[in-house]
Amino acid sequence: MALTLFIGNKNYSSWSLRPWLALKLARLPFEEVLIPLYQTTSKQDILRHSPTGKVPALKLDDGTVIFESLAICEWVAEQAPDLWPTDPTARAVARAVSCEMHAGFVGLRSALPMNIRRAAPPRNLTPAAQEDINRVTALWRDCRKRFGAGGPFLFGAPSIADAMFAPVVTRFASYLVDVDEDSRAYMAAVFALPAMQEWVEAGKREPWIIEDSEAA
Repeated sequence: MALTLFIGNKNYSSWSLRPWLALKLARLPFEEVLIPLYQTTSKQDILRHSPTGKVPALKLDDGTVIFESLAICEWVAEQAPDLWPTDPTARAVARAVSCEMHAGFVGLRSALPMNIRRAAPPRNLTPAAQEDINRVTALWRDCRKRFGAGGPFLFGAPSIADAMFAPVVTRFASYLVDVDEDSRAYMAAVFALPAMQEWVEAGKREPWIIEDSEAA
């Protein structure tokens, strides 16, 4: 199967990380095409591959393009079913929290843009961002308590839910967000994934700067 994943900057593109990590967890070989964001020709370059003009987009071997992050992750899980929990209740909750991540947490996204290279003092949090942080950490604790007995991830083994929350893990680290011990342990497990280490190291080496994501 010939797969091509079009992504944005690894340092900044949270949406690109999610399906990229899912493909890595599924051990599906794919070609990676990185299109730097917020450049003069970025939109034009992306439109050659994605009808939305946004990344990520996954091109299948028959030419079909899947142009939305969670949809790509769902397709990946069709090829690797163990990326959703086998227990029906756990699987439903995993999908629910993945959808919540996909659609919500606007305060967190706005206040703490993904920036893996960031090495600065903690940022003052808006009330909306702190509310989102509280919800994320409560969600992590609940999933770990109810479904995490089989390993260090939200549902024990690595899943699509972990891929969906991986960018939040990088945000909490980059902005030195104060979280509880259980959340720190979960973050450490995500960062220990070889694929996450690969992504983080590549992001740190990138030359591009997006000023809006660099403000202290």
